[in-house]
Amino acid sequence: MSRREIRVAPGFFDQVDAQLGSDRGPNGEPSATDFIALDLPVIIGYVAEQFDDLPEVIDGVPAARMWVSTGVLVPMFVVYAVLSDDGVVDLIAITIEDLPGFTY
Repeated sequence: MSRREIRVAPGFFDQVDAQLGSDRGPNGEPSATDFIALDLPVIIGYVAEQFDDLPEVIDGVPAARMWVSTGVLVPMFVVYAVLSDDGVVDLIAITIEDLPGFTY
């Protein structure tokens, strides 16, 4: 298996901004910039290496995959990626979740 090239769609960054905001929270909640600096490189590396082994978003559609994991700064996230016609994997969406009982 080879390492795939990754692109991050502009809308992905908009989603991170909308979910985390530009400033750190009062209890140490990360900002969007914190997430992009610390969690996004890990996400890019993992998806680049493991894209073909990730679960399909829709059964039978191998071009669309997702990765559910914990982050360095966030308790849980789901990243959605699509294999484009040019062979590059686009990160197109992210959902960042809090876990019950998780404290920063």
